[in-house]
Amino acid sequence: MSDFPRFPSGFVFGAATAAYQIEGAAREDGRGPSIWDTYSHTPGLVAGGDTGDVACDHYHRYPRDVALLRDLGVGSYRFSIAWPRIVPDGFGPVNPKGLDFYSRLVDELLDAGIEPAATLYHWDLPQALEDRGGWRVRETAERFAEYAAVVAGHLADRVPRWITLNEPWCSAFLGYSVGRHAPGAREGRGALAAAHHLLVGHGLAVRALRSAGVREAGITLNLDHHLPATDSAADRAAVVRADTLHNLVWTEPILAGRYPDTEEATWGELITAQDFRHDGDLELIAQPLDFLGINYYRPIVVADAPYRESDPALRVATDNRYAETPMPGARRTAMGWPVAPETLTGLLVDLKEQYGDALPPVHITENGSAEDDEVAPDGAVHDTDRVTYLRDHLTALRAAIDEGVDVRGYYVWSLLDNFEWAFGYDKRFGIVRVDYDTQERTPKDSYHWYRRMIAAQRT
Repeated sequence: MSDFPRFPSGFVFGAATAAYQIEGAAREDGRGPSIWDTYSHTPGLVAGGDTGDVACDHYHRYPRDVALLRDLGVGSYRFSIAWPRIVPDGFGPVNPKGLDFYSRLVDELLDAGIEPAATLYHWDLPQALEDRGGWRVRETAERFAEYAAVVAGHLADRVPRWITLNEPWCSAFLGYSVGRHAPGAREGRGALAAAHHLLVGHGLAVRALRSAGVREAGITLNLDHHLPATDSAADRAAVVRADTLHNLVWTEPILAGRYPDTEEATWGELITAQDFRHDGDLELIAQPLDFLGINYYRPIVVADAPYRESDPALRVATDNRYAETPMPGARRTAMGWPVAPETLTGLLVDLKEQYGDALPPVHITENGSAEDDEVAPDGAVHDTDRVTYLRDHLTALRAAIDEGVDVRGYYVWSLLDNFEWAFGYDKRFGIVRVDYDTQERTPKDSYHWYRRMIAAQRT
């Protein structure tokens, strides 16, 4: 019997990366500064003082990386486009050298027989737009749609699958509420305004993509599967608040055209003065989608907890009276995340039950694990834990398909070790090791396992 889960004919296997995490060339060919350039260059915010100035130097080495993808046997490669490389200030003149880079990358992929899948926004907002209010203000959503129209106008003839936003939860709440991501703000109303304007930007961008004639348009959400720490009523109520913050704030407007009916219980007085919501916004946000991208890594065990900040004027949007607790018996990755593959099945089945026919076909647009990789004397990386993680999550994904969830694709995160945001270069998710001193690429055991798994689907 094969060690590999088997998937339906036509299922897409891919690998994923993001611009700021791999490209480097931060000041080359007309690229403007992003909020992550500013954040990573601010002392004390990123581990080791690391920045994405060079990262994996993919901007100069992309032919080698595409060759790795070709040898891996993937059918699709999900990459992100750096907004400040295309429109350096987020508005105004378009940078032709930026468009040319992505055009060359797309052609290289197509020549290798790999379908490009482009993400328009993976967190690198042009700094000039943040200086004007960032995602707190509606103008940013409108500028995002203009940028989407420019990029799709140049690439829609060759890129079939488009993702508007990657993990807007991180942009809104880690960026504007917790402050652990760029731009590093700690706000309540500002974070909720950012969440809403990200949704508006998504709706406007889908319209722009449709106008450009793209074949498939969708969005990627990092949805979490929440479990109560105990069966107490308090912990179960905390799960509802956690689910509202992480999941329903996105899925309800996008898939059901409504705001969560649990939002007042989650945010209290923060939700009562949302003048940033306009008539017609829900209709705009709930644009029909060709697919829903889901990034999934771990479950979250939730317990009831008091607010960390008692003064409403100082409260941030993530002070939601719950705390994450350890998952008994679960192995933890290098990120400290519990490994429980069956919760991926549970999440997908729950979504199908909740939204029914309103749930579009699903692509798992990220899944993978950071591990404490060690390089053997012969240069190999025997990342057994990552291989087990991938195998077990793909098995769980197959189980969801067997239960009736329409899943069309899976993208491993990530092709390369890379700049892992506030963790700098300390955490490694790649199936290919990157030596940041030499930029040498070394496929790990997980790369070879994934290649064999993809090949097994054809036998």
